[in-house]
Amino acid sequence: MPLPQELVDPEALGFDPGKITDRYSAERARRMRADGQAQFIDITPESQYARYLLDDHYAGAATTREPLTDEVEFLVIGGGWAGLMMGARLKQAGIEDVRIVDAGSDFGGTWYWNRYPGAQCDVQSYVYMPLLEETGYFPKERYAYASELLEHAERIGDHFGLYEKALFRTWVTDVRWDEKAMRWIVSTNVGDRMRARFVGIATGPASRPRLPGIPGIDDFRGKSFHTSRWDYDYTGGGPEGGLDRLADKRVAIIGTGATAIQCVAHVAAGARQTYVFQRTPSSVAPRGNAPTDPDWAKSLKPGWQRKMMAAFDKTLAGIEVDEQLLETEGMFRTFVHVRKLMEKVDLSTLSAEEMQQLFQLGDHTTAEEIRRRVEDTVQDPEVAEILKHWYYGGCKRPTFNDDYLEAFNRPNVSLIDVSDAKGIDRITERGVVANGVEYEVDCIIYASGFEITSDFEKRLGIPVFGQGGQSLYDHWRDGMRSAYGVMVHGFPNLFMVGGLFCFTLSLNYSGTLEDQTEVLTRLVHVIRQRGDAAQPTIEAEEEWIREQIEAPPTILSSIFGGAAESCTPGYYTLEGTPMAERRDTRREGYAPGGTVYAEKFRSWVNGNLAGLEFMAG
Repeated sequence: MPLPQELVDPEALGFDPGKITDRYSAERARRMRADGQAQFIDITPESQYARYLLDDHYAGAATTREPLTDEVEFLVIGGGWAGLMMGARLKQAGIEDVRIVDAGSDFGGTWYWNRYPGAQCDVQSYVYMPLLEETGYFPKERYAYASELLEHAERIGDHFGLYEKALFRTWVTDVRWDEKAMRWIVSTNVGDRMRARFVGIATGPASRPRLPGIPGIDDFRGKSFHTSRWDYDYTGGGPEGGLDRLADKRVAIIGTGATAIQCVAHVAAGARQTYVFQRTPSSVAPRGNAPTDPDWAKSLKPGWQRKMMAAFDKTLAGIEVDEQLLETEGMFRTFVHVRKLMEKVDLSTLSAEEMQQLFQLGDHTTAEEIRRRVEDTVQDPEVAEILKHWYYGGCKRPTFNDDYLEAFNRPNVSLIDVSDAKGIDRITERGVVANGVEYEVDCIIYASGFEITSDFEKRLGIPVFGQGGQSLYDHWRDGMRSAYGVMVHGFPNLFMVGGLFCFTLSLNYSGTLEDQTEVLTRLVHVIRQRGDAAQPTIEAEEEWIREQIEAPPTILSSIFGGAAESCTPGYYTLEGTPMAERRDTRREGYAPGGTVYAEKFRSWVNGNLAGLEFMAG
């Protein structure tokens, strides 16, 4: 049954929903590639592309150390938000024997590596930066920049004493369960063979750089780097900009996702010539940043951050709407439009299909506002048209910036549309060939993102072997199997902290981490009391998979609903892979969202832990 005519009337709406959805399908077809995720290069420490992963321009002088063969109670792989929060909660619970291992030279994770100019969080700092009350810090701005985020990671490490046993510049090469000793053996590139009773994999969703497999990528004789390995020795300047060493350089930026949206304006301001190669435009909404109001900060009562995190997720799920968040958080723009539409109908009479149509109308309204913003900002109508996004908001990561679009009004910036060719033709010794034209450049910057939704093994990049020598990736051959997204049968005392599961529950990664690490710490305490180790049964995994698949959707999971098949290719949709051909991605999330998940996970751990089997050595 269709929605009331007054809601879908093109004249009243200011746009024709039918024409927009037709345009979405046409734009998708222009960009679909037969090679799907195979279009990207697999970067490993052993590959010829290892420098895009291993180069660390932020490290000091290298130091050597002897390999370790000691034992710790809890070893965390990854020193970003997930690893730091797990370490902090364990320390708070009285578990002092905690070691964090990270490939970087300090804590920070994605904020250690992502120091490209303009790098900034997209969710308000007050809910995104974890452990603010515990460390006594308050963010300077509504949306913090990379330097402040990195400083806060270091602050957490100091505050909770996590530096004491931390290992930096260390790549984990193998994690293997010793059944006789009931301990994990963790091997590294330094030659370590450490033992740990518990292991937490906290590598996060944005830890492995992704590189496009463009023909001739090895032929280029100029400078090239990935945005997450930014080389300020070459560009000059720093995270705040001022890239003065590019003044005589011609620079190519490949990619127009979230990273490029933040760094393009800075490159354009510094370089002699900037070429931006775009296959699919991003939706670019206003940033709306502002300094933190000190009076407001002082007025907050103890427990304010947890309350704000909870309010964020409840608003996102439509459980309980926070009006202030709706007004100030750009991520909620579509929800505002959906609410206005809801006020015009009797929701009790709408079918699931009609509710989905309602969500899509709200999404169309947001998209039209963003497309009009492009027209109002970019002076060249042809360039403006190329910069407009034509897909549902849930198809690709939304972005927010006040300088990106304006950069295309500069005479030294050229936008190269490669959508019809479905990408760049090739790279030569001298530059980039697109649409049959060679653009000679001195530097190529790959703003090509991370292995966020690719195959599990490529995302984690760490061989993990459990009972009987079984590989974790073999266990997950048909999709992620777990209990509550954190424990896996056959892999005792192994915890997935964030990363593959947690970021799918909320737009605020840190909010779900807050709940997950708190409950996981309680679970560790119970295991230590009742045995040497624990693992979920196969039946417990099956029950959680059923729960994930059958769970009713909320606004978050329905915002574009069944429109996934009409999405333009991107990492959200495994590069446009048809649903029938995908691994079961429903096992990597939980449709009702982070609030309901936290309640269920907490109830399980505080209850009888049904389906968890304890083991004694």
